[in-house]
Amino acid sequence: MGVQIESRVFGDHIDTASKYVDILASRGVDWGLIGPREVDRLWPRHVLNSVAISQLIGPESTVLDVGSGAGLPGIPLAILRPDLKVTLLEPLLRRANFLTEVVSELSLGDHVTVVRGRAEEQHGRYQVVTCRAVAALPKLLTWCLPLVAPRGQLLAMKGESAEQELLDVQGTLRSRRLTGEVLLVAADPEVEPTWVVRIR
Repeated sequence: MGVQIESRVFGDHIDTASKYVDILASRGVDWGLIGPREVDRLWPRHVLNSVAISQLIGPESTVLDVGSGAGLPGIPLAILRPDLKVTLLEPLLRRANFLTEVVSELSLGDHVTVVRGRAEEQHGRYQVVTCRAVAALPKLLTWCLPLVAPRGQLLAMKGESAEQELLDVQGTLRSRRLTGEVLLVAADPEVEPTWVVRIR
């Protein structure tokens, strides 16, 4: 992955994004949040993959990243889009501590908040709720839909199983008068696209 693509995507925010990738490659691995085999693929598979959903998020939106883990997709989104108010929700103390350190080191504290807790314990409403590699769609709907504001959306980053997972929840969506669609989005034409289930 050439620096050219990363710079094209992150523009003026490339230094902050690069610092985040360096943190993931070192402490992220040390803390067990990123597998050692993923280090060479951090840019394309994790960071650029995460910001692919930026195009689906309106200006100045409130965003909740459920099960944020190492901060994906929430931190890359916050770096690319300082207009967003991002909350990173993570139930595990170790991961929440990691996120708090990273947010501080990257000077993102003015628009990023870390909350330690589970989705089902939260009471706020957000214009956008995101999740990546958290759970199957039926569970995600139970946890996340109560957190989506009226006229908001759930963006679940999925693999190629996205179509089947969406079919599996059609009854739930109909009963709640919601619609779902599978989108293939990419941060840049030269980056492999990612599957996103959008529910609104």
